Amino acid sequence: MVSKKVVVTNEEGLHLRPAGVLCKEALKFISSVHFTFGNKNCNAKSVLNVLSAGVKKGDEIEMICEGADEAHALDYLVTLIQDKFDIE
Repeated sequence: MVSKKVVVTNEEGLHLRPAGVLCKEALKFISSVHFTFGNKNCNAKSVLNVLSAGVKKGDEIEMICEGADEAHALDYLVTLIQDKFDIE
């Protein structure tokens, strides 16, 4: 298991469009991919789960990946979040 904290900096936070991008990209990995925010543990491969977290701009989440490609998944997804999901 690997994890890393990252601040969500895009204007919408993890609203519908960025949540969809995160989920689509997380599904490309074999590893389980989830994140914690406050007391919530969310499956990053489920759009509804991501949306239910209510993450806004400036919030810090901890991405957690576990499985065969965990290191690559974590690096890729943290970069995606830092790059504002390539949608701004």
